[in-house]
Amino acid sequence: MTFKSVARMSRVWILALLAPGLFAGKLSKDLLKAPPNTTVEVIIQYAAAPTTTDLDKVKAKGGTLKRQLPLVNAAVFTISTSALAALDGDATLRQVTPNRSVGASMDYAYPAVGGSLAAQAGWTGAGVGIAIIDSGVDVNHPDLAGRVAYSENFVTGETTTGDPVGHGTHVAVIAAGNAAASTGASYTASFRGLAPGANIVNLRVLNSFGFGTDADVIAAIDRAIKLKKAQNIKIINLSLGRPVFESYKLDPLCQAVERAWKAGIAVVVAAGNAGRLNINGNMGYGTIMSPGNHPQVITVGAVKDNKTTSRADDAVTSYSSKGPTGVDHIVKPDVVAPGNQIIAGRAAAASLFSSIPGSQVLLSYYKNGSNSGYSPSYLNLSGTSMATPVVSGAAALLLDKFPNLTPDQIKARLMRTATKTFPWQVTATDSSTNTTYTVTHDIFTIGAGYVDVNAALNDTSTAAGSALSPKAIVAANGQASLTFNYDSAVTNVIWGDNVIWGTNVIWGTNVVAGSNVIWGTNVIWGDSTAACFNVIWGDNVIWGDNVIWGDLSKLVSPSQLKNGDK
Repeated sequence: MTFKSVARMSRVWILALLAPGLFAGKLSKDLLKAPPNTTVEVIIQYAAAPTTTDLDKVKAKGGTLKRQLPLVNAAVFTISTSALAALDGDATLRQVTPNRSVGASMDYAYPAVGGSLAAQAGWTGAGVGIAIIDSGVDVNHPDLAGRVAYSENFVTGETTTGDPVGHGTHVAVIAAGNAAASTGASYTASFRGLAPGANIVNLRVLNSFGFGTDADVIAAIDRAIKLKKAQNIKIINLSLGRPVFESYKLDPLCQAVERAWKAGIAVVVAAGNAGRLNINGNMGYGTIMSPGNHPQVITVGAVKDNKTTSRADDAVTSYSSKGPTGVDHIVKPDVVAPGNQIIAGRAAAASLFSSIPGSQVLLSYYKNGSNSGYSPSYLNLSGTSMATPVVSGAAALLLDKFPNLTPDQIKARLMRTATKTFPWQVTATDSSTNTTYTVTHDIFTIGAGYVDVNAALNDTSTAAGSALSPKAIVAANGQASLTFNYDSAVTNVIWGDNVIWGTNVIWGTNVVAGSNVIWGTNVIWGDSTAACFNVIWGDNVIWGDNVIWGDLSKLVSPSQLKNGDK
């Protein structure tokens, strides 16, 4: 549930073209579509921390300073589009983007990823701080009682740090719930989170309708970095996102997660729920959301566990966004985890309880002697938002056992030990529309594979250097396609010269490419199956020079997902 329907997002999405001559290089492409002589709210990034003189220049053009974002050397202004044209030539400016809108994007999931084995070994994520940047957290939820260590609201015009939507509480309980509301002699099921000993830092950025802005999220990330030592924050969970509009090197949201990563905090981000989007025949490829497009962060796709504890019948959901990423063509997601029909915490005032059919959980499902009524403690939700905290919880377990792991080492171990035993293709049916989709388990759909917590906890390999996700390039023959043949060497993927993770291959099951280099030109992804696929690749597709999102209302939202795939 990475975001609600984009059609309901802020006014910057309803845009008309400006005169072609206006663009001089520092205004984002979507900002150029703003109607002439209208006021827009923008994030202005500077090459260095903006001075009073820098800010005064914008004010002199009629801009009103709303807030500063020191984490990314930026400030938020409201300003007319005509004034922006005059600012575009300022050498101190790095990039100007709209203050874009972002939105919210375990009884079977827990054992499916090996959580029960981790618990048997005594690993609970004790003391590890997980910053949940979301719609707030219900601090009174029994499964989190006493472990919400800090709460702060970043939503303009609202003051509560609670969770009127219900998304953030659900996410927090998946990551760190202890199942207090579902265990006991009279109960038959337990909805335990991955890291029931971890502490939650609640940083609320999504409003009562489930929406926030880039600026709110950046400010919350900044706070998480500042609280890192006091709250032992080792992980940031971002079960939210928005479409990609420019390179991650210029995107202010991506720059913020990069700062957190460099500060020693692992950032786990939802891939998005746009895997069913089919623009120009892209079949859902190229739909990874920002900031999941940043090569450093751990980007998570969603698996359906089919309500069994075995992994044998699991498959990626039809709505899980696929790579490569827009503009930069980064290979994403990095891993996948259960995210379909996940039962986890319900906030007391959760609007999702009544707005999403099928989200309600009957008391009789897990409580003996209960013949009627809905659970006051649990909801059933689907989306990559639900898969993301599974991985955040897994990271907390790793840090419990290996407290000195860096974010890059956490990412490397989770990817290195992920399993790749999916069937080549499966079909999935939307439970509300009965529409059937075909899912291909390729590199852009599952990344390195299915997270295996127990395997990761038993992995003692060391990693040096960066764990940047690789970059895909257009085929050398110049054709408008990128072809991977799983029977031969992958030659059209750039893995990077400085990415040294160890002696074992992340993507493959039995191939070691080069001396201590995981990414190489001879890496075979998968298990040597004889399948191949083509990805349409051109200037007018979703990741090309002219980003075409089509009917944005068709992007999958929580209300559209309802009860997820069948």
